[in-house]
Amino acid sequence: MKIYSLNSLQKLPISPERAWKFLSDPKNLKTITPDYMGFEILSGGDRPMFPGQIIQYIVTPVGGIRTKWITEITHVREGEYFVDEQRFGPYSLWHHKHFIKPIPGGVEMEDIIDYKLPLGWIGQLVHPFLVKPKLEEIFQYRRKKLIELFGEYKELKTNKNTLKQDILN
Repeated sequence: MKIYSLNSLQKLPISPERAWKFLSDPKNLKTITPDYMGFEILSGGDRPMFPGQIIQYIVTPVGGIRTKWITEITHVREGEYFVDEQRFGPYSLWHHKHFIKPIPGGVEMEDIIDYKLPLGWIGQLVHPFLVKPKLEEIFQYRRKKLIELFGEYKELKTNKNTLKQDILN
């Protein structure tokens, strides 16, 4: 049984509260998902996030094939992290952790996904040229969309000499 992982890290120049409000609202998933995926929430996305919440979606991940995807929000620590797990859908296993951490001048968001493909060796065979590139493409789209929505994070200068020079200028 092969389990794959995908990690994504992004910094945004927004407050942790604003990041949490946006990222923990299931309705915003459509905004950060490529249009070609035909993402649509069928039910469960109309309340603030809570453990045990079931959300049903329709997605079209590959080749125009519409798929129902059902996830459960299994863990929530307000303002810090939440976890969604697939209950029904295209994967044999989907465990997605979303972390939000305050940093100077914004937040750092981290997604850690552990997943397993169906169909045994056939799933393993298509992973490197179909599934992995598609997931990376989706997260690259999210990265660009979040920058469009919230701006690009700029590293704060912390070198004392640089700070002195900035003050003098």
